[in-house]
Amino acid sequence: MDVTEKASASSSDVNIRGAASSSSSEAMNGSSRTKPSLPTGDASGVPKSKRRSKYRHVAAYHSKLQHSSLSRESNVPTSFLGFRNLMVIVLGTMFSSRYGVLICIRCHDYRKQDVVLGSMLFVIVPCQLFIAYILELAVARRVKETVGRKKKKDKSAEEGEREQREFRTIWRFALSFHILNTLLNLAVTSYVVYYYIHHPGIGTLCEVHAIIVALKNWSYAFTNRDLREAMLNPSAESALPEIYSSCPYPRNITLGNLVYFWLAPTLVYQPVYPRSPEIRWSFVGKRMFEFISLSIFIWLLSAQYAAPVLRNSIDKIAVMDIASIFERVMKLSTISLIIWLAGFFALFQSFLNALAEVLRFGDREFYLDWWNSSSLGMYWRSWNRPVYLFMKRHVYSPLIGRGYSPLTASTVVFLVSALLHELLVGIPTHNMIGVALVGMLFQLPLIAITAPLEKMKDPSGKVIGNSIFWVSFCVVGQPLGALLYFFAWQAKCSIGPPFLKSGTVVIILVKLFSESLSRVCRLLKYAMIGCHLRLKSTLRFSIMHRFVSEQTEVGSSGLRMGNQLFRVPDVKKSALFMVLDPTVPRKTTKRSIDRLPLINI
Repeated sequence: MDVTEKASASSSDVNIRGAASSSSSEAMNGSSRTKPSLPTGDASGVPKSKRRSKYRHVAAYHSKLQHSSLSRESNVPTSFLGFRNLMVIVLGTMFSSRYGVLICIRCHDYRKQDVVLGSMLFVIVPCQLFIAYILELAVARRVKETVGRKKKKDKSAEEGEREQREFRTIWRFALSFHILNTLLNLAVTSYVVYYYIHHPGIGTLCEVHAIIVALKNWSYAFTNRDLREAMLNPSAESALPEIYSSCPYPRNITLGNLVYFWLAPTLVYQPVYPRSPEIRWSFVGKRMFEFISLSIFIWLLSAQYAAPVLRNSIDKIAVMDIASIFERVMKLSTISLIIWLAGFFALFQSFLNALAEVLRFGDREFYLDWWNSSSLGMYWRSWNRPVYLFMKRHVYSPLIGRGYSPLTASTVVFLVSALLHELLVGIPTHNMIGVALVGMLFQLPLIAITAPLEKMKDPSGKVIGNSIFWVSFCVVGQPLGALLYFFAWQAKCSIGPPFLKSGTVVIILVKLFSESLSRVCRLLKYAMIGCHLRLKSTLRFSIMHRFVSEQTEVGSSGLRMGNQLFRVPDVKKSALFMVLDPTVPRKTTKRSIDRLPLINI
């Protein structure tokens, strides 16, 4: 466009603007006879020129640097809410098409007696803490008397030693009552749940409450013991944390202090806790809505999806169909994983945060990012912080302080945890079969195996460790445990096929465990024999090249091929060729030898 055209265009533009302004002034001065019209004649009120400039074909849609939503460089957080909805829809469609709608609100299987006894236990169990309070109050009064006498006159070394012996005797007496109080609480609750509460859900809630109160009682007694010793024998070693200065011993021995500890979302007793400034009731409402919604979601999953899979696996376990049992475990792993994740969020994120907000409890680190755990040890330190802190403070650290090795202390920690897990699962299901106990103790070798992976600088080590954690814990461990306890509970309650007897359930489970253990030992034996043969001779190549027309016999003295004997210590017929099929004959042919490369000899 040249200068003349630009000048003409600008003059025409000025004329248009002048005409528009004159018409608008006439409309304003004109009268009420005619209504002012829109400048563009568009009902939307948007000038036509602006609409044309906005919707032209030359609009610059690519005007800045941007990254894909799933890229690591993206600055905008991506929500995966749609994938969650898709997962729920697909899962519901899949199981509804196979099992139909199995949810029935009125078809509950708990009895009135279960509700009554469960409510009574929830009222009676906290009395254990008040008994502990009376014991500690009596000891605290004795301490006050001693401190008062000490202020009036200086005592000799003999009198001080005599008071130390007296307080040690008082502590042993109080400790005996604390232990008796704790054991009696667990024994009464376990007895009532095991023999009189049929529903495993109600029984589990009662048992969890009893275990929590027992652990709180343990922490209350031992913490006050150390506070008492620090007050009677002040030294640099017995210096207390600064946060305790606002409530020194024995001012903390009050009923209000104990009630707060009973309700607080922690298992570790402290005279003082960090407190939030105020209660956010909107936050409490949101967390309780999440807790109630997830509880209903867990119930729906259990009734609609988990129960059919568990019921269909009873006959497979009874006849020891290993392949079908493995298939049921894999099918159950998806459902149990979803239920477990929903339960984790409902308990640790929703319920404990709501309880902490009501009590203004400040420290709300109830869990860490356990889903990124690169070892089993890291998982147990991250996923349940209240229990981890209790075990570290009252079991692990005292053992280390007494000179025990970290391995011994860790073993004791997992032994205590295994016993509590067996109580928590075995008592409500009315079957103390030891599966939870063995599963917890089995964590020790897995921790030892995955510990080096956690320390590796190469990211692949952490990936392998995280994969081992998910497979061992969520894909195999939990589904198999749920399957075995459900089978035992059904057999004990005489629910299911008529061939299930309550007296034979332990025999079947022991047989299943021994069969699995024997297969593992057999595979280990194959590996050891294969390494021995590889180091001693070229047996593999001899078999592959010379066994075209010969036959091989496995005897007690070794492996015989024709007239030649390869001596292998303690090689029997079940050691070399019986990889998966225990019916392999004593005399084998080339068809059996063709399987030798599979066992890596």
